[in-house]
Amino acid sequence: MSVVVHGLTGLKSLAGSELEPSRWLTMSQDRIQTFADATGDHQWIHVDVDRASTGPFGGTIAHGYLTLAIIIPLWTEMVQIEGIGMAINYGLNRVRFPAPVPAGSRVRLHATVDSVADVAGGSGVQLDATFTVEVAGGEKPAAVAQALYRYYA
Repeated sequence: MSVVVHGLTGLKSLAGSELEPSRWLTMSQDRIQTFADATGDHQWIHVDVDRASTGPFGGTIAHGYLTLAIIIPLWTEMVQIEGIGMAINYGLNRVRFPAPVPAGSRVRLHATVDSVADVAGGSGVQLDATFTVEVAGGEKPAAVAQALYRYYA
């Protein structure tokens, strides 16, 4: 279930909150192939189903950067922000990929809003969040990222 917040004040109310996890998303081979085509990263562990079946993961796996990229749509499902003019991805402080995401597996996002602080000039806020991408049945997360977003009125 998503949280609905209104404006910059509403975003500030999220500081220190652990949100409900996102829905499950299937990491299909088609999604992996599309990402490979978009980025030019056609390494065999991602796109060669036959070769990957005898490789270290027993099949193809999603790119780490694809796993990172799905954070955006899952995050926007978790938090509905009304009454703002613009949102930007300000950057990342730390990203790790502790476990692979096998093709066909399901993933979901967990998020903790670590802080929300005014941006210099007072026209916006910076939200710092820790995101964890869980793989269904996995022992370790597929990704852990400390992300920074800026929201402006």
